[in-house]
Amino acid sequence: MKKNVLIIGAGGVAHVVAHKCAQHNAVLGKICIASRTLSKCEQIIDSIHRKNNLADVNQKLYAKQLDASEIANVVKLIQETQSEIVINVGSAFLNMSIMDACIEAGAAYIDTAVHEEIEVINAKYPWYAEFEWPKRDLFKEKGLTAILGAGFDPGVVNAYCAYALKHEFDKISVIDIMDINAGDHGKFFATNFDPEINLREILESVSYWEDRQWKECGHHAKSKRYDFPVVGEHQVYLMGHDEIHSLAINLDVDTVRFWMGFSDHYINCFNVLKQIGLLNHNPITTTEGLEVVPLKVVKACLPDPASLASGYTGKTCIGNLITGEKDGVEKSIFIYNICDHEKCYEEVEAQAISYTAGVPPVAAAILIANGDWDVKTMVNVEELNPDPFINLLNEIGLQTEIRQE
Repeated sequence: MKKNVLIIGAGGVAHVVAHKCAQHNAVLGKICIASRTLSKCEQIIDSIHRKNNLADVNQKLYAKQLDASEIANVVKLIQETQSEIVINVGSAFLNMSIMDACIEAGAAYIDTAVHEEIEVINAKYPWYAEFEWPKRDLFKEKGLTAILGAGFDPGVVNAYCAYALKHEFDKISVIDIMDINAGDHGKFFATNFDPEINLREILESVSYWEDRQWKECGHHAKSKRYDFPVVGEHQVYLMGHDEIHSLAINLDVDTVRFWMGFSDHYINCFNVLKQIGLLNHNPITTTEGLEVVPLKVVKACLPDPASLASGYTGKTCIGNLITGEKDGVEKSIFIYNICDHEKCYEEVEAQAISYTAGVPPVAAAILIANGDWDVKTMVNVEELNPDPFINLLNEIGLQTEIRQE
């Protein structure tokens, strides 16, 4: 049975989501792309047609304008489009309005990041407990599925943990999630997804789960080097990240940490922006009397992440270094994916960061449509059977590899 899909968002990740949904519209049926800026949705549709990625040309692919900050607007569009699955790849500031609309309209919900409040930096731990998890009972009562954090990290890396526990270990003690972009976009400074969200994420204090307790340190305060498959040795820095906050609760593990690679140049640029106040998310008034938010000004000045795709070269490597026991013997594995920027552009006119984040929620939508993941309650990815997810990702563009350490 086909499940019509509503995609909310029109950025780089939404671009990939729309392409991959179009490639699988035999299962996902009619596809509507909705955003505040209609022209961006229409540009995505043009790209899908340009790459011949609409598998069944008789299935409707169309765009709608939407202010998703208002629950009533989202409810109305879900009903008008007869959408049964909503993929939220808009701003993380909109999670709760879209989620509430899905509850009211009776649609399954998928997102790729934890909810954020504009005025809050350094939210209390665990992040999901503040907004998303209190809605679990409502989804269960209505028999609706909500899959939280179904991108790559969070998302696939959560499934890697579940897969490792199911197939590789009797007990897991340490999970180190590591994300490296070894690509080159040719710009002086740019972020690979929404600059406002990305720079806030780096600015926040680092939260991590270690020795079964929450710990905290400053950003870029802890780092290490690791020799990754294919992309080689890189310096990675400890960061707070969404998946830590569900994995620490849902899995019986001592330690969960997230590490991301940054070049010295990136860190220097970030520190300059921070020191002169341009990462401030609170309004200020210019000498001309204009009220502006410095971080939004920086966002407006930086390249649109979607615009980076055509010139991007190199590869990404994202994976989990997992240590635990099997049959009484300690072991470690690195379970990971390698993604090529140029190949992503050739297929869907997007860069690999958007591709790795955009393909997994489409796989989740397909698994809801075919019943494998239609669990009729709210879950994080690690609570689901990882096998059909990882197998499907292998088929539709994201290959998983395992290296014994």
